[in-house]
Amino acid sequence: MKNFYIIANTQKEDARRTVEAVESYLRSHGASCRIQRENWKAQSGRYTDSRQVPKETDCIITVGGDGTLIQAARDLAGREIPLIGINRGHLGYLTQVSRREDIREMADALLADQYQIEERMMLDGRIFREGRELARDIALNEIVLTHRDAIRVLRFGVYVNGEFLNEYTADGLIAATPTGSTAYNLSAGGPILAPYANITVLTPICSHALNARSIVLPADDEVCIEVREGSQAVVFDGDKTVNLEKGDQLTVTRSSEKTRLIRLRQVSFLENLSNKLAGV
Repeated sequence: MKNFYIIANTQKEDARRTVEAVESYLRSHGASCRIQRENWKAQSGRYTDSRQVPKETDCIITVGGDGTLIQAARDLAGREIPLIGINRGHLGYLTQVSRREDIREMADALLADQYQIEERMMLDGRIFREGRELARDIALNEIVLTHRDAIRVLRFGVYVNGEFLNEYTADGLIAATPTGSTAYNLSAGGPILAPYANITVLTPICSHALNARSIVLPADDEVCIEVREGSQAVVFDGDKTVNLEKGDQLTVTRSSEKTRLIRLRQVSFLENLSNKLAGV
């Protein structure tokens, strides 16, 4: 790899100095390195303008937390540029590098092409109102049906491949990818899934039924959620929010887009999970 592009959350502690250190090291070793200079959120609803990322970019380096990497993955979907994250957040399940002393090791591995690429599935969410598509977006972690205003009971029906599954009275529902299984899904009591699997998990949030549990489905299944009662909204990866009305439908399917993550070390999923849960 010789052409890099850095996307940073400069609100994170030490992020600016980290960006400067990475840029300086890569340039001193003959690589091209550009840095995102502006936040495009107010202009386009995205954090990164894909048009500003050069076509020849070999690698996106994010500096922040998992959220920064997830935002970059959504904003650059379709570009098929591998991503790697430097953690300046909390747990950092997705980011590969946390300690300052590991940054040079990361850069050396990228420059020498000593890495592996993992492809992670994404979800496609489409919202329909009276048969017309109202909104559409993708998610790397999860698509969540949740409260729009004050906390109150929500009621919604769930169908899988056109077949009725269940009606829920709950605070919401999470449709998560294996990558997102260690995020909101885990906090809501859902299962942890191997990140390379091709499955989708549905996890009710604070269900009012004692028998409501997570359901794991094949990735190619189509999930349809129908709003029946309550002020509801759909949230994509904790970022984009679309308000819903009674009768609206949300369909969730596997996206044709994938996120390509760079893996540097031969650390198994279980070893990494054990370290993160132990706070290492």
